[in-house]
Amino acid sequence: MCPLGRRLINGEGSVFGPGRLVCHVLLIEGPDALTLIDTGLGSRDVEERQRMAREFKALTRPRLDLAETAIEQVRSRGFDPADVRQIVLTHLDIDHSGGLPDFPGAQVHLWARELETMQNPPLRERRRYAIAGTHWAHGATWVTHEPGGDQWLGFESVGILADSGVDTLVIPLPGHTFGHTAVAVRQDDGWLLHCGDAYFFHGDIETPRRCPPGLRAFQSVVQADGSLRHQNQERLRELARNHAGEVTLICSHDPVELDQAQPPARV
Repeated sequence: MCPLGRRLINGEGSVFGPGRLVCHVLLIEGPDALTLIDTGLGSRDVEERQRMAREFKALTRPRLDLAETAIEQVRSRGFDPADVRQIVLTHLDIDHSGGLPDFPGAQVHLWARELETMQNPPLRERRRYAIAGTHWAHGATWVTHEPGGDQWLGFESVGILADSGVDTLVIPLPGHTFGHTAVAVRQDDGWLLHCGDAYFFHGDIETPRRCPPGLRAFQSVVQADGSLRHQNQERLRELARNHAGEVTLICSHDPVELDQAQPPARV
């Protein structure tokens, strides 16, 4: 996504140039199936661009490239998209749920509060879910999770995702939306925590916090509950300080974190 105002968005470059934001999703390879954490924008968003809300296109200026969709990324890695059996959504915004129609056979996991808010949104949130509503019109198979379950490094998780083959925890982090979550995935050398839109810029979880003014303002504009968002962002800063080397934090839209996550180029 290429919103105008690069310095205000990315903290460097021209004030008037196009910025760079990404939709950072994860593919988990289990022993018997694949799991996606978020889906980004989907193939129908690319092929039927008129379906996408005008205000979203005007604000984010997405570069709609079919090769960058999750379904094509799965294929490019030699997998069958039909093997994506489970999708875990941090929340239901358009740039996180757009790929749901590309994986119609997958179960879609989310915090029960997010589904309840989508089904009965408060007035201020109605447009948010209306914009994304075409992404589950095919009849998504929802699997909701309630608060409780295991504790994880000071956070209350809503349990381990069954059948993924990899320890995967859904962790409530409300604020950006009322039912927003993070997703923790165990790796060989620790944990990877996908924080969704709990923060937008890698400096948000540094101490002291730093964030370009454009993104700082945008986070406030699109938040459902500012107090909760700030509280949970501070908890993430504490996690980053106290568990460095044990937990790697990423968010959905920071291109720096996406670039750092890429495997080194082969020589």
